[in-house]
Amino acid sequence: MSSQTNIDETGTPVPAEEPTTAVPAKKANERPKYAPQHRGPGPMGHGAGTGEKAVSFVPSMKRLLGHLRPELVGIIAVIVMTLVATGLNSIGPVILGQATNLIFDAAVVNHTPIPFGDLGRVLLLALAAYLVFFLLSWAAGWMINSIVQRSVYRMRKQVSEKLDRLPLKYFDGQPRGELLSRVTNDVDNVSQSLQQTLGQILTNLFTLLGVLVMMFWVSWVLALVALVTIPIALGVTMLIGSRSQKLFAKTWKATGELNSQIEEAYTGHDLVTVFGRRREVEARFREKNGELFDAVFGAQFISGIIMPVMFFVGNLNYVVIAVVGGLMVTAGSMTVGGIQAFIQYSRMFTQPITSLASMANLLQSGVASAERVFEVLDAEEETPDAQGSLPSPVSGRVAFEHVSFSYTAERPLITDLSLVAEPGSTVAIVGPTGAGKTTLVNLVLRFYDLQAGRITLDGVDIASVPRNALRDEIGMVLQDTWLFGGTIRDNIAYGKAGATEEEILAAAKATYVDRFVHSLPDGYDTVINEEASNLSAGEKQLITIARAFLSDPSILILDEATSSVDTRTEVLVQRAMNKLRTDRTSFVIAHRLSTIRDADVILVMENGAIVEQGSHEGLLAAEGAYYRLYQAQFAAAITEEEDAA
Repeated sequence: MSSQTNIDETGTPVPAEEPTTAVPAKKANERPKYAPQHRGPGPMGHGAGTGEKAVSFVPSMKRLLGHLRPELVGIIAVIVMTLVATGLNSIGPVILGQATNLIFDAAVVNHTPIPFGDLGRVLLLALAAYLVFFLLSWAAGWMINSIVQRSVYRMRKQVSEKLDRLPLKYFDGQPRGELLSRVTNDVDNVSQSLQQTLGQILTNLFTLLGVLVMMFWVSWVLALVALVTIPIALGVTMLIGSRSQKLFAKTWKATGELNSQIEEAYTGHDLVTVFGRRREVEARFREKNGELFDAVFGAQFISGIIMPVMFFVGNLNYVVIAVVGGLMVTAGSMTVGGIQAFIQYSRMFTQPITSLASMANLLQSGVASAERVFEVLDAEEETPDAQGSLPSPVSGRVAFEHVSFSYTAERPLITDLSLVAEPGSTVAIVGPTGAGKTTLVNLVLRFYDLQAGRITLDGVDIASVPRNALRDEIGMVLQDTWLFGGTIRDNIAYGKAGATEEEILAAAKATYVDRFVHSLPDGYDTVINEEASNLSAGEKQLITIARAFLSDPSILILDEATSSVDTRTEVLVQRAMNKLRTDRTSFVIAHRLSTIRDADVILVMENGAIVEQGSHEGLLAAEGAYYRLYQAQFAAAITEEEDAA
């Protein structure tokens, strides 16, 4: 059974105190320091991505083409059809040249009637060649589209599966907008680039080869004249392409940064408005939007120079061929039909060169996006799952044995921690912000791997069993709620695959969800909107508690789970929690000490270490760290009552 109750976009449970999504934490003791470019998300973070990486066009292009390897049979078929089609297209001018010679010889040279029978057969042959060319080109285009879409489908699948295998520390260092841009915008751009260029590249290359052969067949002298175009075209393309490639890489990096900024501003819209930072957010948006504009404009402008230059080279080539060819016709070394065919070939020769040059910007943009996708695919994965197993049934004895952990090597957080949570006991964890409370339960869930020591469940090292098998035994309710788009019934049922209607209703009644659901127009079929704004914070929290209740876990983790409900509802939820904790090992992270009076053991943490442990009464009598926390809350409560009076 799956029992995580709050999950982020990656499908991973998200603790509330030290966020485990792409939100860099603000608790100095509990999260790693990120590089300045990783501020955000959050209403005031910048959400920038990593530093710009130099693009390696050839290796990245080879790797991108490697994704087409499963479509090898289809690619061969496309190559054959394209080769035949371009061959037919290449002989068209020669056939039409024969028609011109028939007319010229009859009307001008011999002064005889035009042989329309012979002319008709020649024209029908040309029509058949062009018709077959069209049909084969259409079929090749259809197959290219299918090949590209299947390949990109596999790439999306690889990215999705890769995200599931990445450790949480990867998401800690990646702004969500930037990451989403890589797996959506960049993959889409790869798809468009391949679709628009692969077929055209084959067609243009074969056309260039076929036309070149025919040009030498018609006149080797004029063919040599036409070949002057190739080094000029290659030189222009390489010169401009090297400059525009970096700009295309910058374009997609700027796109990711802008998406990240928009995502964080939208998510934190309420905070932005409350603190009067709208102008600051707008100014930062204009800055990021300006950077994107400059990158796009520069890339398109530089790459756009290719077309006019190639048109100029092509026209220059056309003029030279027309002049030299006219002189050859005058000298009698070439027929009128031959020069007509060659002029057509000169146009056909420069067209694929111009087309290939113009596609350079599409290829550069696609490869730049592919590199960003490959960076995700190449990211370091979490350690592979072991193949051990837990005892059945799990009793819930959790033991920390000399555990040490830190998010960064230079900043130790938990050092040489040992504790035991007996089956069915409730362990409360208290302490100041940043003390390591949520980190402790994150380690139980294996969201992070230990630097030293081990954690056992019923005597079995949790590192020796698959993560999913471990997490199936753990239910979690967090301070920050996460509900999916769908009905209230669907969100409760998420706690247990295949849950029956009776089980869902029982969980809802046990956690007092049933009390407010009946006041909604559609009851359990009420659809939760995208932001879950049609439910109060307390109602959302109750639904997540019901989800955990339904999962029936062996171990329960409650991270300030009642903080969003009112005092009266809290009493009801505490009763439900008491039922839920029965016969289960429970870890309760609490800030309000009044909620953990009945815990079997209270752990007081400071700076990643347990400084006190014991019962509520015993810790108060000791007058240590717990006593000071309790007195601080008691004094705050008295102050609030006096202020209210």
